[in-house]
Amino acid sequence: MLRSQVYLVFISVVGLFLGTKAFAQDPQYSQYYAAPLYLNPAFAGSELTGRIGFNYRNQWPSIDAQFTTFSAFYDTYLPDYNSGVGLMVMQDTQGAAKLRSTTISGIYSYELKISDKAFFRPGFQASYIRREIGFYENLIFANQINPNDPFGPTLPSTDIPGLGEPVNMLSLTLGGLFFTEDFWVGFSAHHVNQPNQSFIDGDSPLPAKYSVHAGYRIPLGEGSLRGDFTHMRKQRYFTPTVNYKRQGQFEQLDVGAYFYVEPIVFGVWYRGLPYKPVEEQSNRDAVVMMVGLNLLNGLNVGYSFDYTVSQLGIQSGGAHELSLSWTLPNNHQGEPRRRDTLLPCPKF
Repeated sequence: MLRSQVYLVFISVVGLFLGTKAFAQDPQYSQYYAAPLYLNPAFAGSELTGRIGFNYRNQWPSIDAQFTTFSAFYDTYLPDYNSGVGLMVMQDTQGAAKLRSTTISGIYSYELKISDKAFFRPGFQASYIRREIGFYENLIFANQINPNDPFGPTLPSTDIPGLGEPVNMLSLTLGGLFFTEDFWVGFSAHHVNQPNQSFIDGDSPLPAKYSVHAGYRIPLGEGSLRGDFTHMRKQRYFTPTVNYKRQGQFEQLDVGAYFYVEPIVFGVWYRGLPYKPVEEQSNRDAVVMMVGLNLLNGLNVGYSFDYTVSQLGIQSGGAHELSLSWTLPNNHQGEPRRRDTLLPCPKF
């Protein structure tokens, strides 16, 4: 009798969290400009040539409930159509239960010239998302507990209908990006169709995620001559940036700056929204520190560390993040350039 009651309570709790409306948060990158297609589909083809990139994030590695995210992307520009296209693959694993999401995205953008040095790029993204969780590998159900030996080996359990089956979703994303030589502002809306993410019969829409990101590049004068045959001087910039995002009840603000002394980039920013608590908990997350290299051959490498300032504390291990991208040589050299204005946002 007790076993049946415990089992019923467990199923009710599972149904509450998985079968009804729930609030979820998408994976995030501290180096959000190093994952441009994930931030905003309007970035596809923005370098006017091919680009390959990889991102890896390990959050809270010192506790069992860590989050790991890996993504890879490729995008390029189609000059005959003023268009950018891209492909992104991402896998994210969350918490002790190993909730795993695999995403494959196709991306398209179009570039509009507003004036000689001002451009607008709308973008669209369609994503297939497969979400699965190891119910019987990573969780213990009530009917797996032997009432005569509750602390002994667990019993096999595969008879809970509907649980353990992967969820397949189609997610649609819209975005836009306006930029000049030194300023940019973008917006994106992910999961605008709010697909159903429930693991059992029921309706649990994935909340739409909205993001607004902007920055301004401030030149700091030229440095010494580059060590090549271009007779050009090294560049130096100070670039403050901001990235606001909202998903369901969750809101967050990243604010900070990059300091570029060719070829080295330093960055520091704060993540949180402390004046707007969530469920009476202070909404502050981390102080992020980053260092990277922008090489003349198009290779960009970055590392960042999130120093956790939330109640979880630094004993969580913070978060480590690596990014690697390569801007491919331009196959249209010698042809008239579509624009001389380069996108001023950083690579990280």
